[in-house]
Amino acid sequence: MLIFIDFEASSLFSDSWPIEIGLARIEPDGTISQTGRLIRPDPAWSETAWSPESAEVHRIPRSALDDADPAADVARWATDAIGDAVLISDAPEFDQRWLDRLLATRPGAPTLRIQDFDNAAWTVFVESRAGISAALKAVYDTRARRRTTHRAAQDAADLAMSWRAGLRVLRRPGQ
Repeated sequence: MLIFIDFEASSLFSDSWPIEIGLARIEPDGTISQTGRLIRPDPAWSETAWSPESAEVHRIPRSALDDADPAADVARWATDAIGDAVLISDAPEFDQRWLDRLLATRPGAPTLRIQDFDNAAWTVFVESRAGISAALKAVYDTRARRRTTHRAAQDAADLAMSWRAGLRVLRRPGQ
């Protein structure tokens, strides 16, 4: 099973921390399920990594995190929700860092690795080296039509919707 993952974060600084996690998947009936959680910062995370500019982008004020679930609780929830699924992100270099930071708050948390959306899409949807397949085109046409909301669950769901568009092409008769 694939789970599409996205994070919103305190900033893009090297010591930034996750403030929201979003997960989405394609259900067997083709519907997209999505869920997300705001994350109360762990006491070990530096408040100097909070960026007002980032807050303007994701529209999550720092004060909203005070009532969120503690990072360790969100880490437990996330590992339970993910299980042994393959994680896919369109920004794995950032999302992996934030996932690692989140999981570090939970002693004994498993190591989870995020795969790159583009690499995975090319692997799954390219039919040959002769050119771009109709399925891959459907994936990226759908991505181009989706607006980034900078809310983690919706952005993860947008990735799942794009993937689903490619799967639908592959499942057409004659494909």
